[in-house]
Amino acid sequence: MFNLQGKVALVTGARRGMGRTHALSLAGQGAKVVITDIDLAQCELVADEVRANGGDVICFKMDVSNKADVESVFDQVIAKYGKLDIFVNNAGIYQSKPFLEMTEEDWDRTIDINLKGYFHCAQRAAKEMAKNNWGRIVNIASIASGGVGVGIAGGAHYTASKGGIIGLTETLAIELAPLGINVNAIGPGAIDTPMVQAASLPKEIMDAMLAGVPLKRMGRPEEVSAAVVFLASEEASYVTGATLYVDGGWLAA
Repeated sequence: MFNLQGKVALVTGARRGMGRTHALSLAGQGAKVVITDIDLAQCELVADEVRANGGDVICFKMDVSNKADVESVFDQVIAKYGKLDIFVNNAGIYQSKPFLEMTEEDWDRTIDINLKGYFHCAQRAAKEMAKNNWGRIVNIASIASGGVGVGIAGGAHYTASKGGIIGLTETLAIELAPLGINVNAIGPGAIDTPMVQAASLPKEIMDAMLAGVPLKRMGRPEEVSAAVVFLASEEASYVTGATLYVDGGWLAA
């Protein structure tokens, strides 16, 4: 099961955290993996990990908020591999800022990367996938994305972007189904990543948060990547328009 031999996958924001493990996991199932990030040097370190495990990988610098950048990288991917089968929209930022202090620049930067970037990349990915009438688009959202009662103080821009991702996912699932493309989202809960570590949440806040998680711990990036592999595979052929929450039972509590 979950054999991705012969598939070409592209992962954005792959220099660390979940993006890194998504790339490693897809390559581990046999996919040829393209990894991108704004930090090419760090991205190349992940590519070295993939190669050390016997994987086929190439790496590009790409700013997902820049359409010209996106088009250039996708052109190079198609020139090398001739197709794109799997696309993981993972690139994102989170910079905490109280709502009453948030500037228009703070808002625009987060939306440009976390939401507009997803639009740019998913649109080009879908155009390539439609040529072969098969594709998988996986959008990384968040448990804090609206409708489930989980917000993040200081994260109005972030949560708005993640809610937009789920809305985008549901609409794309409808529009792209006739083209053989499945589109799903993953809503991670509290995952131990460099982005979360950089948020420097006070211990009492982190303890209170984990107290509400039935599994009583943070998730590992690899546990989210397992869901990515499933949604990228033939085994998920009847799953589209869904949001899969990987949250240790947070929403069930």
